[in-house]
Amino acid sequence: MLEFIRTSPLVAIFVTLVAYRAAIAINRHFRGHPLSNPVLVGCLLLLAWLVATGTTFDHYIRGGQFIQMLLGPATVALAVPLYSNLARLKRAALPLALSIGIGGLTGIVSAVGFGAVAGLPHEVLLSLCTRAVTTPIAMGVSQGIGGIPELSAMFVILSGIFGAVIVKPLFGWLRLSDETVLGVSTGIAAHGIGMARVFQISEPAGAFAGLAMGLNGLFTAVVVPLLVGFIHP
Repeated sequence: MLEFIRTSPLVAIFVTLVAYRAAIAINRHFRGHPLSNPVLVGCLLLLAWLVATGTTFDHYIRGGQFIQMLLGPATVALAVPLYSNLARLKRAALPLALSIGIGGLTGIVSAVGFGAVAGLPHEVLLSLCTRAVTTPIAMGVSQGIGGIPELSAMFVILSGIFGAVIVKPLFGWLRLSDETVLGVSTGIAAHGIGMARVFQISEPAGAFAGLAMGLNGLFTAVVVPLLVGFIHP
């Protein structure tokens, strides 16, 4: 029975959905407290299950990959709120482009810079380059430049969770309320996980986050391979 639980793709799908549903209930119970972020809590619950049952990642991903496939359609569906806020997006075209360029480059350089100061291995530094874009783009670019795709995915998830947890308290502390600023900054720094959090706060901000996330992914896919030569072992 335990072997079936460890290896069955259906069990992996079921446990993932239950963990996320429980995480949503916990988040509502604590009235949306940043530390009760559904992605964070869901990951912790799922991790606890994996450890308790001794399930390996290879066994889990046999079922988890079917949920991961939904990332594509979910990203395409962002066209709906983007179209609803098309006029605002057009008015902010230039500031948006500058923000994505500067923010995307800062994200790459800062991640690799701190990693180099910490003495991380070369492959890990390459894997860090893509930590601020969505998982599919991060893994593809990482593999192409000699990084470790699985490690890049982990950095992406950690960055997204951190951004989703801190975005609302940080903007409150800075006394910022502009929806464009909220969406663009979160989309650049915390990609899809942060975008999902921003949508809970404001749909226009979520639309800007989705656009910023997509454009930053394109920017990173183009720029990172050009910068790899400057990252020395």
